[in-house]
Amino acid sequence: MNLYILRHGIAAEPGAEGCAKDSDRPLTPKGRRKLRGIAEAMKVLELKFDLILASPYLRARQTAEIVAKVLRCARRLEFTEILVPSANPANVVEFLCRLTPPLDDLLLVGHDPFLSELASLLISGNRDVGLVLKKGGLCKLVCESPKPGRSADLEWLLTPKQLLQLK
Repeated sequence: MNLYILRHGIAAEPGAEGCAKDSDRPLTPKGRRKLRGIAEAMKVLELKFDLILASPYLRARQTAEIVAKVLRCARRLEFTEILVPSANPANVVEFLCRLTPPLDDLLLVGHDPFLSELASLLISGNRDVGLVLKKGGLCKLVCESPKPGRSADLEWLLTPKQLLQLK
């Protein structure tokens, strides 16, 4: 399985007007612009996804919707609580283990430090490898069969700046 992990784009600051809850924070206009460019770069990379799973928090939802629209895979977009910031990365690994049939290409869209911990867990078996995803950053993990512990290899990790240079 090719597992792609994308951190949401630049969002409104916590406590900003209209953002009573953390889950209500939208992407900023700059965040939306950059995400469209990042999605165009994903198109240049010829990325295709069997499924896009995203946190239901507004900023992650908006990020996933932009990517799904640009890559024309909106019908393969789902939102799940297993990707909220307070979730346990081990639960995502369990979810991946139960996927039937297994997927070839899966995109996860969510938050940090959760996503960095998830990638670290799959790469090393430890949640704190020091891998950091910037807002709008994307990484690709390759795993034969996801499982708790070291079960994936990091193929690449791209910053938003690197992605935007590809489009």
